[in-house]
Amino acid sequence: MAWLHTWSGLWISWLLFAIFLTGTLAVFDDPIGHWMQPEHALEEAAHASEAPLPKVEDRGRRIELALAYMAKEHPKADMWEIWPVQRPEQGLSAYWFQPGGGYGSADLDPDTGAEIKHVPKATQRQTVGGHHFVDFHYQLHAARIGEWIVGITTMIMLVALVSGVITHKRIFKDFFTFRPAKGQRSWLDAHNAVAVLSLPFQFMIAYTGLVFFSDDYVPAPVAVQYAGAPNIKKAFLDEWNDLGKPAASGRAMAVPALEPYALRAEQAIGQEIRAVVLDHPGDEAMRVCMYGWNEDAELKQRISATTGMACYALASGEQINVRLPGQADAGGAALTRMVMSNLHMAGFGGMPMRWLYFLCGLAGTAMMGTGAILFMVKRRQRAGGEFGRITPQVYRLIACLNVAAIAGLAVACIGFLWANRLIPVGIGHRPDWEVRAFFGVWFLMLAHACLRAEKRAWVEQLALFAALCLLLPVLNVLSTGDSMVAQIARGDWESAGVELTAIVFGLLGAWGAWRTWRTPTRQDKPARKATPENTTAAAATLHATAKGQS
Repeated sequence: MAWLHTWSGLWISWLLFAIFLTGTLAVFDDPIGHWMQPEHALEEAAHASEAPLPKVEDRGRRIELALAYMAKEHPKADMWEIWPVQRPEQGLSAYWFQPGGGYGSADLDPDTGAEIKHVPKATQRQTVGGHHFVDFHYQLHAARIGEWIVGITTMIMLVALVSGVITHKRIFKDFFTFRPAKGQRSWLDAHNAVAVLSLPFQFMIAYTGLVFFSDDYVPAPVAVQYAGAPNIKKAFLDEWNDLGKPAASGRAMAVPALEPYALRAEQAIGQEIRAVVLDHPGDEAMRVCMYGWNEDAELKQRISATTGMACYALASGEQINVRLPGQADAGGAALTRMVMSNLHMAGFGGMPMRWLYFLCGLAGTAMMGTGAILFMVKRRQRAGGEFGRITPQVYRLIACLNVAAIAGLAVACIGFLWANRLIPVGIGHRPDWEVRAFFGVWFLMLAHACLRAEKRAWVEQLALFAALCLLLPVLNVLSTGDSMVAQIARGDWESAGVELTAIVFGLLGAWGAWRTWRTPTRQDKPARKATPENTTAAAATLHATAKGQS
C-alpha cells in the first residue's frame, strides 16, 4: 500500500495540484471575472447609488410581446423560452432551439418587443474571466480529451487517498504533530496534517466530480437502455431533462394567453416565475412549463438547486406536472445526481460555504504539493537505483517538474491576471490571448526550472510569484486608474477581494522564497567529521551489505 500510494500519487500529483488549485480559484470565478472587466465594474459603481428598479407589473404584456417576436422571427423553432423579468435589470429575453442545434437568444425591448442589438464598446475589454479556471479544472482546455484525462486522474486520486489512509496507521495522531525544521519529518508532518484536515472534502470532491460525468465515464447502462435510438446520448438527455414532453400532433392551434398559467404556477410552486418554456408552439399538443426563481435564502437551506416547475397542456388547460423547489422530475436518481453536482460546485450555503470550499481546496492543493516534495526529500536521504543508470536523470526531471508544477503554476495563475491588464483592449480574439499567456508563462517556468539549479529555481519562482501578487494592485492603478481604496469606498468587495487575496498569497510566496533560501541543501551542509563511532557504524553497514550480497 505504501508503494501504491507513493507511485500512484507521484505521477498524478502535478496534474492533481493544477486541477485542485484552479478548481479552488474557480470557486470565486464570478468575482475574478468581475475584476477582469474593470470598465463594467466602474459602470456598475456609477449606477450603484440609484434606486432599485420597481417591480414589474406588466409581465403578461411582456410575455405577449416576446411571443409575437418569436412567431415572426422563429416560427419553426420547436421550443420557445421567455424570461419576462430578467434580474437585476428587469429586462426581457427570448431563447429558442437553433435548427442545427444549440440555443439562440435575443434581448428584447420590454416596451415594444423589438430586438435590442448589442454593439460592444471599443473601450470594453473582452475576457475569458474567471471561467478560465473552471474550464481548466475539469477539461484542461482540451474539450473531450481533457475531460477523460481529468476523470482518469480523479480515479487514481481515489486510489491514492484510500491507500494513504491504510498506509498512515497513525494518521489522526500525526495530525496533531508537527516538527519544524526537521527535513523529511517536517514535510511528512505537513503532508499528514493537511491531508487529514481536508480528507472528507477530498473524498467528496473527487467522487462527485466523477458522478458529474457519470454517463460519459460509465456509458454502458445508457447504451443498453437506449440501444434502439438513432442518437443514444440525445435520447437519454431528452428523457432526463424533458420528462413527459409530448409529441407534436401536426394539428394547428393558436397560442393562448400565458399569464393566467404563470399565476397558477406561482400558486402551485410558491416561487415567482423566472422562465416560460413553450414546447411545440402553434401545435395542438403544446405544453407550457413555468419555472421559478431560486432565491439566495432558499439555497442556504437546501443542497438541491432545482427550482419549482409547473406544466400545463394548453389544449385542455390541465396541469400535467408539478415539481416543488428542491425536488426532481425523474425520481430519486435524478435528485441524487443534482445534489452531487451541487455539492461539487458549492451551489448552496452562500458565501460562507464558498469560503469553506476555498480553504478546503487550498488544503487539498497543499497536500498534493507537499506529497510531491516529500517524494524528492525522501529520495535524497538514500541512494536509490530504481531506474538503473538513469536514476539521477529521472530524479532531476522529477525535481524540475515539481518546481514547474507547483511554483510555476502559481506564477502562471497570477500572470493570467496580469495579462488581462497588459493585453491591448482592442486586439482580436482577446480571451484566447489571455489563455495563451497563461500557458506561455507556465511553459517559461518549466524551462526555467530545467535550466536552473533546483534550489535557485524554487527561490526565484516563488519570489517572482510574490512580486506579481504584491504588485497586482499597483498594476491595476496604472492600467485602469482604479485603486483598492476606491473599490472599498464604493462597496465593490468583489474587485477588492481579488486584490486583497493576491496580497495574502504574495506574502505567503515571499515567506516561502525566504525560507527556501535560508534552508541548506545537502550540498550546503558540511560533511560530518569521521569519529570512531561513525567509522564503526560504517564498517558494520559495509559488512552487512557484503554478507547479504554473498
